[in-house]
Amino acid sequence: MQVEHIGIAVKNCNDANHLFENLLGIAPYKAEKVESEAVNTSFFHVGNTKIELLEATSENSAIAKFIEKRGEGIHHIAFEVEDIYAEMERLKSQGFQLLNEAPKRGADNKLVCFVHPKSANGVLVELCQEIRE
Repeated sequence: MQVEHIGIAVKNCNDANHLFENLLGIAPYKAEKVESEAVNTSFFHVGNTKIELLEATSENSAIAKFIEKRGEGIHHIAFEVEDIYAEMERLKSQGFQLLNEAPKRGADNKLVCFVHPKSANGVLVELCQEIRE
């Protein structure tokens, strides 16, 4: 496993893109809407990992609820795995609570699954695997 990206909840991707462009000295390499999660995303390469900015497209989305409760900030940390199905089974056998029973399509051409923060010391963990077509 390695850190694939760090997800940051933001109120407005355009404003946050400008801030992170100034902070990092680089432009985002990709923007994408993820209908299943009701978010707009923007990605920055930072060394061997990425920063993913997440803007809610619906007031009922998980990102909108997160921002309402906690404000903008780090939302999750994502780890790249070789076999997301095997990793999900391994984590379930270790007592971790998964937020979805099967991987789903996420941003950046990935299959994703989330580990509930209650079973990971308050941190929302995302497992992600590149979709091989």
